[in-house]
Amino acid sequence: MTTDPSTLPEHLEEARLRDVERLELLDTPPEERFDQLVRFARRILGVPMASLSLMDRDRQWFKSIQGLDLIEVPRQNTVCRTVIARAYEHPDDPALILPDAAADPQFQAIPGIGGDGGIRFYAGYPLFGPTGHPVGTFCIYDTEQRHLDADQLEAFTEIAAWAQRELERADELDRAAEIQRQLLPQPLGHPGVEIATLCLPAFVVGGDFYDHYRVRDGVVITVADVMGKGLGAAIVSSAVRSSLRGAARVLERFGDNACSVLDTGAALSLAAEHLTDDCERTNTFVTALVAALDPATGEVDFADAGHGLAMIRRAHGRVDWLDGGGLPIGVLPGTEWKSNCTRLEPGDMLVVCSDGLLDLLDEDSDRSALEGLVASHRSPDALVDAVRALVDGQLPLDDVTVVAVRQPAP
Repeated sequence: MTTDPSTLPEHLEEARLRDVERLELLDTPPEERFDQLVRFARRILGVPMASLSLMDRDRQWFKSIQGLDLIEVPRQNTVCRTVIARAYEHPDDPALILPDAAADPQFQAIPGIGGDGGIRFYAGYPLFGPTGHPVGTFCIYDTEQRHLDADQLEAFTEIAAWAQRELERADELDRAAEIQRQLLPQPLGHPGVEIATLCLPAFVVGGDFYDHYRVRDGVVITVADVMGKGLGAAIVSSAVRSSLRGAARVLERFGDNACSVLDTGAALSLAAEHLTDDCERTNTFVTALVAALDPATGEVDFADAGHGLAMIRRAHGRVDWLDGGGLPIGVLPGTEWKSNCTRLEPGDMLVVCSDGLLDLLDEDSDRSALEGLVASHRSPDALVDAVRALVDGQLPLDDVTVVAVRQPAP
C-alpha cells in the first residue's frame, strides 16, 4: 500500500470519506472544547503551533488551529495525508514524528516546510471516525528541529486520545440530537385548529420539548423545560415527555369523562408522581404547562407547573396571560395540580413558550417584550417565523421553544 492516501483503493477512500461526513463537523464554527485541547498541547509540549483537522477528499480543513493563520490547505500539500495512510499501514504505531521535516525528501517540497520561519518539527496522530476509518489528525509543529522525549511522547499520545474522545462525543451528540428531533411530534393536521411549533436547543440537544396529540375529540399541548441544558437535560426531558403522554392516555381510558378532552391537572399530578424518584436522584426539577383544547367549543383546560409563560392573543390583538401556576415538577413530592379553564373564541391564539425566548427578547426578563411580540402576529405561522428570525440573528443562551394554536375565525 502506498503512503499517499489519494491513491488508496477507491472503496477504502470512499468509506473513509463517509466517516468524515458522519461527524458533520466540516466547515462548522470553532468550538471551545477543541480549542482548549489545542491550547493545552502547545503549553504542555512547548510548541508554537498545534492543530486538529479533518481530511476531506481534496483538502485538509482545520477545526482548531493555533500559531498558524490557516483555515484549509490543499490535501496534496500536507504531511497529514501520510498520517492518514499510516493509520492503515501501521495501526499499532500510527503516529508520524519528523524531527526535521525539511530534511526529509518526501516532505521538503511541501509549501510551508523549511525555509525562513517554516515548519521543521512535525508530529501527527490520526483521529478516527464512527466506523474506525482515519478522518483527520491531531498535530504539533515547531520552526526548529527537535525530538520528543519519553514523557513528551506520552503526553502527545494522551492529548491525541483526548482529541479522539471529543470527536466521539460529537458523533454521540449528533445521534442524540437526531433522536430528539425524531421524538418531536409530527404535524397534527387537526381540521379544527391551526398550529405551528418551534424547538431550537441552545446546544446540540436540549432540555426543552413540546408535544401535541389528539385525545378524544380534542388536542393536548405540552411545553416543558427541564432544569439545565445539554445531554443530561435532554435525557430527563425524554422521561418527562413519556410520563405526561402516558398519564394522558391512562386518563383518557379510565378517567372522569366529565372533562370534554382531558383533566390536565390530574394528568400533570399523575405524571409528576411517576417522575418523583427520577427528579430526586438527578436533583432536577421541570416546569411544564399542559393544555387541552376542545376545537368544537374553544374550551381550554390547562394546568401549570411553574411554567408561567402561556397566553392568549385575542383576535383583536389584546394578550391575556394564563395564571394559576403551581410548583414545578420535582420540587415537592406529593404535589397535586388543579385544572384551570379558559376559552378560545374564533380568531384567538393560545401561545406557550419557554424562557429561552424571554431571554432573547429582554435581559431583565420583562414579559412586556414577549407580550408585544405575540400581539404583533395574528397567526401561528407568522409568530413562529418571527421567533425563528430572532434566533437566527442572535446566539441563544437557552433552549427556545414556542407552540401556537389558533381557533380559526369563521
